[in-house]
Amino acid sequence: MIGLFKVKEKQREESQNTNRRGASTVKKQSAGELRLHKDISELNLPKSCKISFPNGKNDLMNFEVTIKPDEGYYMNGKFVFSFQVSNVYPHEAPKVKCKTKVYHPNIDLEGNVCLNILREDWKPVLNINTVIYGLFHLFTEPNYEDPLNHDAAAVLRDNPKLFENNVKRAMMGGYVGETSFPRCM
Repeated sequence: MIGLFKVKEKQREESQNTNRRGASTVKKQSAGELRLHKDISELNLPKSCKISFPNGKNDLMNFEVTIKPDEGYYMNGKFVFSFQVSNVYPHEAPKVKCKTKVYHPNIDLEGNVCLNILREDWKPVLNINTVIYGLFHLFTEPNYEDPLNHDAAAVLRDNPKLFENNVKRAMMGGYVGETSFPRCM
């Protein structure tokens, strides 16, 4: 018990010293930041997924995940997703956008992602690892039943061979219909 009082007393002194100098030297982490730090330290990603912090390791709340599928229609592609995590995480799902323009039934041309665990099925027991596996799953098994890109979904449903050709053309940097796609292989 005495040790606890000493810690509290030291924190109080540091707070008073900080107030006298007018600037804080230690930023207090929110509950969301603490949970996210735990989630990131416990990540168990497949070899085809990588995480990076473009703003540096001090900004854990904004990061990118690169997915390089090793099977399926999108094999050998490279897709980058940005994650923005709020301070109330895990009570609110992270905001995820695909930065790579992709021909996909569950990702629209603006990068919005249709993944149920990012919307109505989000629960605080879920974590970043679950979201990344969900994104990876979208590339191995695209879902035409819950689309954002209705044209791609219709082609996948009605003519899987044409869908496969469209995906390859888009990933090579070509056009699908009148829409141009940057090379992502």
